[in-house]
Formats: sequence, C-alpha cells, structure tokens
Amino acid sequence: MTRSRFHGEIYGVGTTSGVRIVVGHWTRSPLGEFTDVMIQFADGRRLLVAPSEAVREFVTATYSFDSTELVPVAFSEQPDGWRSVVAGDLSVRIRVAGPTVLGRALSLVPDAVSTAPWFCTISDPIARVILRGVRTRGSAGGGRREYYGARHQHRVVDVVASWRGEDLGSLTPVTPPVTFGFGSTPAAPSVTSITTTIDS
Repeated sequence: MTRSRFHGEIYGVGTTSGVRIVVGHWTRSPLGEFTDVMIQFADGRRLLVAPSEAVREFVTATYSFDSTELVPVAFSEQPDGWRSVVAGDLSVRIRVAGPTVLGRALSLVPDAVSTAPWFCTISDPIARVILRGVRTRGSAGGGRREYYGARHQHRVVDVVASWRGEDLGSLTPVTPPVTFGFGSTPAAPSVTSITTTIDS
C-alpha cells in the first residue's frame, strides 16, 4: 500500500450568484506547497483551476470536473483575517473569524488521532448526520481510499469575489452541496485545517 498525505486548509464559501468556491491551500504534500480552486457554477458546471500539470493530473484522478484550467494560483494571508486568492478569471477574498463549535471540539483531540484513517472511518457516519453533505472517508478513484482528518475549523464571515470581472455577490451557505467528489464542504462557510490521506 502507498500512502500520500496532504496537510493544509480547505475554504468553502457560497455566493448569492449561486457560485460555490472551494479553495485548497496545501502547505505540505507530495506535490510540494500549492493552492488549487474548485468552482461550481449556478448551472452545476464544475471547474478545477490548478497551478501545474502535476496538480491537475492528481486532482482530476481523484475528483470529477466538467473542465479544467491550468493557470498560476496565488494565495496570500493578511493579519486582519483576510485571505486572498487570484486564479485566472477568479479573484476571491475570504475573511476568517473565530473557531466554530466543531473547531473548539476538534482542538481537544490530538492531531495524531483526528487525522488517523481509523478515526476518520469511525467519525464518517457521525459527520453525515451532523454536517449535511460532509464525509470523512470515501473513494478517491482507481481503487484508492481517501480520508479527511480535520484538525481545526474557523468561521468565514465575509467574501468578496469576482469571475471575469463580474461580482459574484455576498456570502451565503454552500448550498446545494458541491459535487466534485464523495463529499462536500460544510454548508456553513468555513475554513478547516485538514490532513487528507490517500491510500492506494
């Protein structure tokens, strides 16, 4: 068995235009540090914006998209809580606030436990009930298994986003759930510190 681990953060936001955005900012991974963006438009179309061919190849082998774009993806963090992402035609600023109730609970669990595949297996049926659309384990395609081990979670309280220069509107829940893979981000806009484990 080959095990790959990706350590980083996943940001999930909805907008009043119906566009839902999922940003993955990965600080440690087999592909190095990178940021990728998954966008689901109001009509259901799913787009991956990837910064390299290696990232695009890996992500499309794991998740489903109607199209992909290969462009530089720039991520920056400001001390006032704002995170900025520029990825081709997408520009998005996300404001992060304090921990969620789940985030406070996760802080009580050692990282070695919360990110372990066995713990993700146990927590999956609980996550399905508590957080609609959220899964902590599932298929990564090609006979591989994927596990989402959340370490912390914070609220997202504002978003400023545009696509091809057009404003996408104000912050809303991530509804309906995104359909890139076996699970969605939480409906409540949030950023989750996470370790993703893929066994093949």
